[in-house]
Amino acid sequence: MTTPSPGDELRAAVSARRDLGPDFEDAIVESFLDKMGKEVDRRVDERLASVRPSHADRRSDGMRLALAIVSMSLGTILSIVTIAVSYSLFALVIIWGAIAIVNGVFNNPGGGGPKPAR
Repeated sequence: MTTPSPGDELRAAVSARRDLGPDFEDAIVESFLDKMGKEVDRRVDERLASVRPSHADRRSDGMRLALAIVSMSLGTILSIVTIAVSYSLFALVIIWGAIAIVNGVFNNPGGGGPKPAR
């Protein structure tokens, strides 16, 4: 079903005014303005929806970069400490495995990462 154009709505309002007379003029005008207001709102919502994801993507890109930097720094420090204290390959695997899991969950679209704005 196609949405009537603003011109069609105006023609219908004028036709209704002719058919119903001046007694219903206020109601016809209010109805027309309400429909036009809803159309404007719909168009604004469409434009905002097309703009918001790019803003959300920029923010989440920054969050991903920050997580990567913190993960690498923390992983490196913990690796150095682990090697200095007791060279444990198992501890290194646990450290880097946990970092990989946290980063994977955060960057997974269905995971715990940032949610796009609505």
